[in-house]
Amino acid sequence: MDYQELLDGAVEAGRARLGDGRVADYIPALACADSTALGMALATVDGEVFEAGDAARPFSIQSISKLFTLALVLAEGGEALWRRVGREPSGNPFNSLVQLETEHGIPRNPFINAGAIVVTDRLLGLTGDAAGAVRGFLRAETGNPSLATNREIAASEAQHGHRNAALAHFIASHGNLDNDVDAVLAQYYEHCAIEASCRDLALAGRFLARHGVRADGERLLTRSEAKQVNAVLLTCGTYDAAGEFAYRVGLPGKSGVGGGVLAIIPGRGAVCAWSPGLDPAGNSVAAVAALDAFTTASGLSVF
Repeated sequence: MDYQELLDGAVEAGRARLGDGRVADYIPALACADSTALGMALATVDGEVFEAGDAARPFSIQSISKLFTLALVLAEGGEALWRRVGREPSGNPFNSLVQLETEHGIPRNPFINAGAIVVTDRLLGLTGDAAGAVRGFLRAETGNPSLATNREIAASEAQHGHRNAALAHFIASHGNLDNDVDAVLAQYYEHCAIEASCRDLALAGRFLARHGVRADGERLLTRSEAKQVNAVLLTCGTYDAAGEFAYRVGLPGKSGVGGGVLAIIPGRGAVCAWSPGLDPAGNSVAAVAALDAFTTASGLSVF
């Protein structure tokens, strides 16, 4: 299978959708992102990396970081997390407050903002530095020691994070946060504002394609835990458009409002596409189109 040819064709398909989405502007520091950018990278379980377009350009990974916080919590703390957060699709926007009240402060899944705040709280309790744990993991898996948090973006998120603060305080009112709300939110913004490229994220996602085994050969998750994370990615990783993503792309995936989408091909590798223009659900229009073209042409899907 000619992965380079497949990526080149997928990026061309994605370029046809450039301009259809809208760059995230509710975080002002993200509003200046280049809406014409589009990159894609594939990292195989055997160590090969293929790139197309702007695959080397760093961008704010935003909610893609939630995949790594979840994996690290499961690795350190095991199944106890699932008493504090569910595993079901929300059917609501990623920053919705609606379900928290009816479900007594238990977020529907770990990838909506409320769920990710609970996971961050747990990782903070386990490590003392949730954002640092995520950065360290990404640096180790990618071999890129320069991966870092963009402090301007983190500060912009904090300054305009009233809804996230409301979510966190509501969760805390139900006794579902162990740490101080402000400390948890600071860690949350810090790991969401990490900058990485498509190449970096494809490399970092390979542990799920390898059924829980890291780049150095050490096991992070059991095979069963890796399966579970992939399952939640498939059903919840692209917010309230997870069904559409599964229909079009057919892979477990996690998106972020920075425009990135990281998808896992179990047993084969991880593929990341990025373009800042978003659809109403918060997923990149061109990146999803590129991933759709890639899986359609390659037949690499879980279905």
